[in-house]
Parts: sequence; C-alpha cells; structure tokens
Amino acid sequence: MSAREVRQQRKQIAREQSVSLRALERRLRRPLTRRERAAELRRIESRRRHAMEAARRRAEAARQAAIARRRALEKAMRDEVQALIARDDTTGEDLEVRRAAIDALGNHIGTAVVMDPLTGRIYSIVNQEWALRRGFKPCSTIKLVTGVAGLGEKVIDPANTAAVSDRYNIDLTDALAYSNNTYFQQVGGRVGFEKMMSYARDLGLGEKTGINAPNEYPGRLPFEKTGFALNRMSSHGDDFEVTAVQLATLVSAMGNGGKLLVPRVPRTAEEQAKFKAKVRRQINLEQGAWRGMVPGMVGAVNYGSGKKAYDPLQTVAGKTGTCIGQGGWLGLFTSYAPLANPRLAVVVISRGPDARKHFPAAVAGRIYRELNNRFGTPVNLQLATAPGAEDPRAAELNEEEKEAAEADAAEAAAEVTAEESVAADASKPPVPADSPVRPPIVTEAPAPRN
Repeated sequence: MSAREVRQQRKQIAREQSVSLRALERRLRRPLTRRERAAELRRIESRRRHAMEAARRRAEAARQAAIARRRALEKAMRDEVQALIARDDTTGEDLEVRRAAIDALGNHIGTAVVMDPLTGRIYSIVNQEWALRRGFKPCSTIKLVTGVAGLGEKVIDPANTAAVSDRYNIDLTDALAYSNNTYFQQVGGRVGFEKMMSYARDLGLGEKTGINAPNEYPGRLPFEKTGFALNRMSSHGDDFEVTAVQLATLVSAMGNGGKLLVPRVPRTAEEQAKFKAKVRRQINLEQGAWRGMVPGMVGAVNYGSGKKAYDPLQTVAGKTGTCIGQGGWLGLFTSYAPLANPRLAVVVISRGPDARKHFPAAVAGRIYRELNNRFGTPVNLQLATAPGAEDPRAAELNEEEKEAAEADAAEAAAEVTAEESVAADASKPPVPADSPVRPPIVTEAPAPRN
C-alpha cells in the first residue's frame, strides 16, 4: 500500500473507533471512563485483527481453490490431448519424424504438423483431431498474410521504415522479427478489408486443404471490418479460425515460391514410391514479395520473438503467435527450414499454460534439431553462429510479449485488489454501531443515579 493509502486507512479506523465509542456511550447513557475507553478500543482492535485474519484466510482459500481448478482443467486438457494422440491414424506416417515430434511436444497441450514444403507430403501429424478438425485464432501468425498483402499491394516498401512509437521507426524485417502490432495494423488499414480477405483466401485460409483425412475443418474468415477492428484483425487475427494443417500449407507456399500444395499422407508403399506434389494453385504474386518476407521470418528465429526455435546448423524461417482465444491463451509457431532448399515445414499450436513464453517455437526448434542429420543440408548452415543477444529495443517493439506481460500484470493486480478489498471490508466492525449488541464488561461500577 502507498503512504497515502496507509493514512486513509488509519483515518478510517479512527472514525470507526469513534463511532463505536459514541454508540457505547449512548447505550450506557454516560461518558466512558478512561479505563472503559481503553478496554473498548482494545476490544475493537482485537475484533478488527481477527476479522482481517479471517478475511485473509478466506482470500487464500479462494486463491488456492482457483489454482486447484486451473490445475484440474490443465490436467484434463493434457489427458485429452494424450488420449487424442493415442487415437491418431499413423498409417503412412514417417515414424522417425513422428517420434521426434512426440518427444518435442511431450506431455504438453498442443498439436504439431511436419510436412515437406516442396511436395506437400505429410511426415507426421501429432494430435490429428486438433490439427485437422479444430480451428484456432491465428494470433500474430496472421501477420504473414498482412505482410504478403502489403507487399503485393505495394503498401510496404521493405527498404522504408514506419513510425511505431515516439522512439522507433522500423522496417518490415524488424516488424516481423519482433511481431510489432502497430506496424501491421498500419499496413492492414491501408490494404483494406477486401484485399486482406483476398490474400487470405489465396493463401488457403477459409477453405479445406484437401488432405486425405476425414472431417477436415475449413476454418473461418471474418466478416466486414473497418477502422480499428480492421487494424486489430491485421495484427491479432480477430475472428479468423485456422487449422494447423492450413498454416503448414501457408508457410510452405512462402518457402516454395507461392505454390499452395495439397497436403497428403502416402498410406501405402506404392503411394510413397509414386508420390508427387499436387498443386492446388500457384499464387499470383511477384517472387520479390515472397523474398521480402524472408529476412523478417529469419530474424524472428535468430534474434526476435521465435529465438527458441534457433538451430545452430541451419537457418529456420518462422513466425510466432501468442494471444487469448478460445477462452484461454493460445500459442502458435509456423516455420520452414532449411532456408535455401526447404525440406521441412513445422507448425505447432498449444493452449493454456503451454501457450506462453513461445513454447511452440521451442517445440519446433527441437524437432528441427532432432532431424538435422536427415533433413539438414551442409549448404544451408545457419547464418547466425548463435541466437542474438537481447536487443534493448525488443521490450518495446515486441508487442506480442508485451501484451502477454501486461495480461499477467493485470491478473496479478486483480488478485491484489481483491485481497485488499477483502481486507478493507474486514477492517470495518462486523456489526453496525447502532445495532443492539451486548456492551462490554466494565471494570468500574456505574455512577449512581440522582
């Protein structure tokens, strides 16, 4: 509590003591003696302390109950995910890749997709129910769509910077690397809703991918948005719903020069032997637009919000996403590697506590590192010899992490406010001053009446 709040609390206690003493004098119909007054003040203070202690116990019990409920929910979600993974149809999957993906995901709440970005071959989908049949808010991964739209419509010049705060002007590369909301809100507002939806559809959002698996969910596109709602949609993905396999085909198109592929699992030995890429469409966009996105996606992994996906042996291009959606925290990471000749596209989506601190990027990074011997190529050695040191600009530019930190702070402040409110209520006498209460036992006989 601040010094001002302490003073106000002391004044409140003094007022309540005064009211209680006057009420007792009215009931006794005489002034209190000094000894009676001291005894009554001690009784008031004792009652206040006991009430505050009881309030603290109630607040702590409520806090522990909330923690228990949250842990029970998390356990239920983990159990559900493990049960869903156990029911996955692994026919035709690459068992080495699946093992690496399962080990990386561990006992966490999420799903992972690993595919070939040049052919569309699905190596493995861990938790197929979530990856194929459940839609998720894309959070900051929607900035890939916004960036492509901005480059395609000539709204973005990669060589130019834009003001995102009083202190910083940044370009597309740093905006992607640090997942800066302000930059992409400006871009989305200039591109406009209709064009944004056109690029989203071109990149495969809002429609089924055509994967050879049953009951695929097509996702969802937003309805008309203008003004701030349009800007926020362009940075946070509001009212979009995407699947993990949709994000895998989207990021594969960014890595293969604009070919939107049909993802498929070769179920038989013959299908594996004759497997060829099946192109849904060639996205009509200049190659310069795809190349313009690469430095920022590489920057995200080498020094930005996706550093946990860093691989010392190859360059990973990726994009993080963290936000609140579907009633809780969501975390996403969509990526491909190696840079020059992509052989893997990895998408990870997680929920609940596992969505925080860019955990999906860490899962993807472990998958890449586990499979380096097979899919890494010497010609694509990592451009950065180590993940970048913390940039002093990151705290301000990385609005994805800043929003998460602000949400944590708000939650903590709400708990403190609730506890202080309970304590403040407890500091008041539990019985109104004018209520008929038994007066205290006095130590002196009352004065005789005349």
